[in-house]
Amino acid sequence: MQLRLTPIAAALTVAFLALPAAAQTTSTSADTEKKEQALPTVTVNASADASADGLPAPYSGGQVARGGRVGFMGNKDYLDTPFNTTSYTQELIKDQQARSVADVLQNDPSVRISRGFGNFQELYVIRGFALNSDDLAYNGLYGLLPRQYVATELLERVEVLRGASAFLNGMTPGSTGIGGTINLLPKRATSEPISQATVGWETGGQGYYAADIGRRFGPDERFGIRVNAARREGGTAVDNENRDLGLMSVGLDYRGNNFRLSADVGYQEQKLNQARPSFTVGTLIPAVPDNSTNTAQPWSYSNERDFFGTARAEVDLSQDVTAWLAYGSRMGIENNSLSPTTVLAADGTASSYRADNTRVDFIRTGEAGIRGKFSIAGIKHELSATASIFTLDKKNSFAWSTVGALRTNIYNPITLVQPATVTAITSGGDMANPRTTEYEELTSFAVADTMSFMDDKLQVTLGARHQNVKDVTYAYYTSRQNAYYNESAVTPMAGLLYKLSKSLSVYGNYVEGLQKGPSAPATASNAGQIFAPYKSKQKEVGMKYDGGKIGGSLALFSINQPNSVTVNNVFSLDGEQRNRGAELSVFGTPARGIKLLGGITLLEAKQITGGANNGKYAIGVPKTQANLGAEWDVPGVQGLSLNARAVYTAPQYANATNTLEVSSWTRYDAGVRYMTSIGSQLVTIRGRVDNLFNKNYWASATSSYLVMGNPRTFTISAAVDF
Repeated sequence: MQLRLTPIAAALTVAFLALPAAAQTTSTSADTEKKEQALPTVTVNASADASADGLPAPYSGGQVARGGRVGFMGNKDYLDTPFNTTSYTQELIKDQQARSVADVLQNDPSVRISRGFGNFQELYVIRGFALNSDDLAYNGLYGLLPRQYVATELLERVEVLRGASAFLNGMTPGSTGIGGTINLLPKRATSEPISQATVGWETGGQGYYAADIGRRFGPDERFGIRVNAARREGGTAVDNENRDLGLMSVGLDYRGNNFRLSADVGYQEQKLNQARPSFTVGTLIPAVPDNSTNTAQPWSYSNERDFFGTARAEVDLSQDVTAWLAYGSRMGIENNSLSPTTVLAADGTASSYRADNTRVDFIRTGEAGIRGKFSIAGIKHELSATASIFTLDKKNSFAWSTVGALRTNIYNPITLVQPATVTAITSGGDMANPRTTEYEELTSFAVADTMSFMDDKLQVTLGARHQNVKDVTYAYYTSRQNAYYNESAVTPMAGLLYKLSKSLSVYGNYVEGLQKGPSAPATASNAGQIFAPYKSKQKEVGMKYDGGKIGGSLALFSINQPNSVTVNNVFSLDGEQRNRGAELSVFGTPARGIKLLGGITLLEAKQITGGANNGKYAIGVPKTQANLGAEWDVPGVQGLSLNARAVYTAPQYANATNTLEVSSWTRYDAGVRYMTSIGSQLVTIRGRVDNLFNKNYWASATSSYLVMGNPRTFTISAAVDF
């Protein structure tokens, strides 16, 4: 793997090597910091689950937390877990005015953002492998939040666990997440009352209005309620594109003497009108159009409406034993009429058509578990066990016009009359009343034991999960059963962590990912053959540093994922994609008044097959990804902070033969925050510009389609705490 350091990467490497020195030279007394903090602060620390200890505390600088959820093993400090994790906080989300999970993850060097195939679903590429947005977890449970887009007003934290995690979290419903998983945490009422109203504006005329209210009641303030509501409406920086979003959520919790209860209910509706599509490519990579150009047709739209709820209970059976139970459900309704675009020639000539779809999801999921601590023969044990179930009833229908019959141009878009759909109801289903086309049921149980030796300096974790996958598909119109799948697999895990000192630990792990086995396509001689679930295998070693003011991690990993191939018209699982890489991350406050958040990921993602593509790079995986963000409290101007961020992505191949390549790109963002008091109210004004120099670039290349980067976008907001 060739090592090439960009300016961002070089700066991050120097920062990581200087961690111990920076930690020693930036320490100040807590009393001095309190005296110099003249402005009021808002406490946002809260328990987003039912755990007795609550959430891990924010790290110095407040942009990331000290730890996060490690599957069914619960919350762990990042220095005490044999995995590479990052938990982004509500403070970071607000200060960067992040609108969605994708906006938050623009800070992560291991993650790049793309879209789902043929829609506007956010897609997160972690360690070079895709994670669909409908495979996000909500407080540990999959599938509960809106499938295509999750607004940040719903969230307290965004937790990223890098690497395969079928053992820790169970198999994802969509069979993605081989390179990592994302857990989203809901908001809770804090010990201090919250009454905040926010208004804002974005390039294109989009208005923003939000309210966040939290209170605790009763004896010892045991009962809490947190209510959030938000509205976005108007245009964007892309020509003629319009996005409307409305949401409301209520989070409840009760803290008993030896038990905790929590619940969340929510609603989110998003409407996209004339949203710019992705671009399918065949034999060429076109020059990037002006980043405000929009090839979507005026009649195109995509609407999504979701209702969701979850409840969680936790009880202390003794001082060292805790049991928990969680349940959640979601109903999601989607309908759209899209104008997919395929580039045909270098002059921008492209084809399009009308693609309508209606989808209704009913999801139910639950988990039960127990965790306890005990000692035997001087060896400490933390034993965890869990059982889970997930069900999806998906109703779907579609209707298309003749594929590719319309003509447009990506550089000079042509407005077209909406064509009639020609797909017969007997194949696409009833658009007004879609029928069940898939039923999926995932059940599993898992056990893990973390053993501590040598006064807790050495920790060894062993465990396994048994996963069963049931999947039934049905014909769109007749509801006749097409295929039946019922298979199971066991995914083991082994982890080791050794603390060289209080501030430095080294670790290693072996974990596996799990995906539903494919079925042979109709064109193969073994059409319909169903394959067992297949495993991806990860090996990882790393080190973590905690200097109090600044921390970081370094990880080396290798992930092998089986691939499907067709040879002599026989479909089979043969060969693999092998992603090897190194991850470096840095966070904290290296100097007084300065916050740092960044990192670099080096990747080598190759196809290991017996065919012509053997040794060639995988689609859409850059060799280098680097992020560097900093915030500076301006001396002499009380309450004023400036921030900036640079994001670099190396070239990406857009096809398996490596004949099509997307150029590298670097994007710069900048922002400002000013906090002041007006009377007894705290007022926070934030301004931000993303893509500061208005760069035109292809942001990602995923499975033969390209996603454009957004134009320069200005965002401004004012928040008042009453």
